[in-house]
Amino acid sequence: MTEQLKLRPAPAAGSLFRRLSADRPARAVYLALALLIVLGWLLFALDGEHFLSQENIVGIQQRSAALGIVAVGQTLVILAGSLDLSVAYLISLTSLVAAEIMAGSDANVLPAVAAVLAVSALTGLVNGLIVTRLRVHAFIATLGIALIIRGALDERYDGPAGSVPASFQHLGYDRIGPLPVSALLWAAVAAAAWFLLTRTRPGYRIYAVGGDSEVARLSGIRTGRVVVTAHVLCSVCAGIAGLLLASRLGAGAPTVGTDGGYDLESIAAVVLGGTALAGGRGGVGGTVGGVLLLAVLDSIFNQLQVNSFAKDVVRGVVLVAALAVYARRRRNG
Repeated sequence: MTEQLKLRPAPAAGSLFRRLSADRPARAVYLALALLIVLGWLLFALDGEHFLSQENIVGIQQRSAALGIVAVGQTLVILAGSLDLSVAYLISLTSLVAAEIMAGSDANVLPAVAAVLAVSALTGLVNGLIVTRLRVHAFIATLGIALIIRGALDERYDGPAGSVPASFQHLGYDRIGPLPVSALLWAAVAAAAWFLLTRTRPGYRIYAVGGDSEVARLSGIRTGRVVVTAHVLCSVCAGIAGLLLASRLGAGAPTVGTDGGYDLESIAAVVLGGTALAGGRGGVGGTVGGVLLLAVLDSIFNQLQVNSFAKDVVRGVVLVAALAVYARRRRNG
């Protein structure tokens, strides 16, 4: 019996990984994105305006970069069967850490970046350990950490603090041709995550744990370590987004993460991209499409001057419809 347990789980986990990685619902979100772009182009063409102008395309890239970076990290943790609701407050915290350490000096940029990455990794480690060692559900664990960070921010800060040197602000505003540097940063983070998930053993383990943690455990995978690693990477992505937003604002802000709604927005982008909230299915490619879909939708609403209530209603309808379509496809597939 012991021999069977040693021999059988590994092939099961391998077949599970091949089955889950072959599932590619990302095509649906890119089709929806293409249709939305065509709709936006038609609406603005009727008014004699240009939706696909270079200015608008650059604006979409710049606005989506921070959310895209956070959503990539959220993808990793959701694929592992977990969740992170602390990212919005962590973004605010890291923007303040960066701006206060930089204090307007070029010499302090590298120490500030290192401090942000350290704070982010530590937060992710705490999240992961609470989920895996204390067996607290990820929703409650990360919400609790979010409230702790919020309390610290409310106690210490009344408004923006610190300052970012002009050299660091190039990250948020400069372009290389038609491509903003911030969009290139997002692309680099997404490419690194895609490589991790599709070409490395840790990526295989993330899919395996999210797909069936018991099979993964019997196959010899340390499931707790995988979940902790996913949380650390997710928090590091939030820290990178905090650095980006600090470069755009020129300072740190205690509400920059929550005002942007990066916690729920990142989860929405991941779900729109076809990643299952239960874990094990999906990938970074779909998440990129989900982020762009939300960004294009926002751009259309902003240019049409649609009020915020109507924007939230439409976004909610789009999210629910996407979930319904994916659920139906899985039942039929």
